[in-house]
Order: sequence, then structure tokens, then C-alpha cells
Amino acid sequence: MKNIVFDSVSKDYRMGEVTIHAARDVSFQVKSGELCIVLGPSGAGKTTVLNLLGGMEPATSGKILFVGEDITSMNDLQLTDYRRYKIGFVFQFYNLIPNLTALENVELAKQVCKSPLEPEEALRIVGLKDRIHNFPAQLSGGEQQRVAIARAICKNPDLLLCDEPTGALDTETGKTIIGVLSDISHKMGKTVIIVTHNSLLAPIADRVIEMKNGRVVADTVQNKPADLEAIKW
Repeated sequence: MKNIVFDSVSKDYRMGEVTIHAARDVSFQVKSGELCIVLGPSGAGKTTVLNLLGGMEPATSGKILFVGEDITSMNDLQLTDYRRYKIGFVFQFYNLIPNLTALENVELAKQVCKSPLEPEEALRIVGLKDRIHNFPAQLSGGEQQRVAIARAICKNPDLLLCDEPTGALDTETGKTIIGVLSDISHKMGKTVIIVTHNSLLAPIADRVIEMKNGRVVADTVQNKPADLEAIKW
């Protein structure tokens, strides 16, 4: 099943008399349950694509379909519901509330969705069942990112969008985070999209979309993604 369809999508920004083409005629498809990596250097248009798919910015032209629904035709209220109920977001920086425990940070997500996972279960999935009562300052960077992932999956979203989720982490910790995201896709059946500049992550994906200068330059399906342990980091 085609979960996501980008159909000739462009996004332009006006800065005075200058027009910046952040995304140009972008077309691709992602199937339900795939782990997809959007790869490219800084300025390639990766985060723009993520923001468009997440309903955080409107497209200048083209269509974006999510499970048959046209995101580009949604009004503000529909977009709010779409972001709240169907999308989980994970960013490079964890955005945890420092005076709340890991469990309390995850419980915030439960309050804004229709059919959430139990917060304790979400933290167990990411390997933090023994750290639920710790505050962010008592956790390592990798553990804080896992709390952020638990908060995102607690919503039980259809789609998990991750913007450079390992960018602030060392290599070994980043490998752990990618392992968690791979499990969420392949064991829980969630569609996961990871935006990154790190080409070392590409072999673990079911699909790799490469971008440059706002355009898709390659779209590769990998029928047998590499095992995480086989990758030389």
C-alpha cells in the first residue's frame, strides 16, 4: 500500500525580490511500514520535504497524499488534527521539559491523542523501563533522545518523522537510536522517515531518497536492508 505520495511538489520562499526554490518538482512514494531515509547535504531540501509532509508548511504547488488524503487541500483545523493524531515528530534536539521525569514527558503526548500507547510501554519499547523516574539532566544524550522517541510513539501515530535524530550524538549512541527507529518500523509496522546527511545510515533503509539542490536525484528500494551490526560506522 502506498502510504505517502509526493506528486510534483515545489516549495518556494520569497525574500524581498529573491525567490528561493527549497523544493523543486519533488515526486516519490513510500509504502506503509517502510523505513525511508531522505539523504542529502545541507540545503538539499530534506527538511523542507519533512515539514511539508508533517503539515507544518504549505506547498507552493503539487500534491501530497497521506493514505489517500490530500494534505495540500487541508484547512488549518484539519492540519492540526493531522499533526496531532497521525504524526509523531523526532528532532535533532530532544525538546524535553527539564522539570518533568521521563515518564511525565511521555505522558504529555498521551493527553493530546485518541488511541495512545501507555507511556510506560512506550519507554519500554525504547529500552528505558528502568529510567522512567529520572529527569532529563540525569540522562545521557542518547537516553534523552530515546525519551523523545517514546513521546512520539506514545501517540501511536501512523507516521514517524525524524529530522537528523542522531546529529547531536556520538557514533555509538547514534547507532543505538537508529536501531530503535528500525525496530519501530520493522517490528511495530510504523512508517518511519529519517532525514539525514549521514550516508552511513542508508544501507539499513527499505528506501533511500537522495536529494540535491531541492530535487530528488535518486530513489532506491532496498529489498534486503543491511543488518545494523554489519555497517561500518
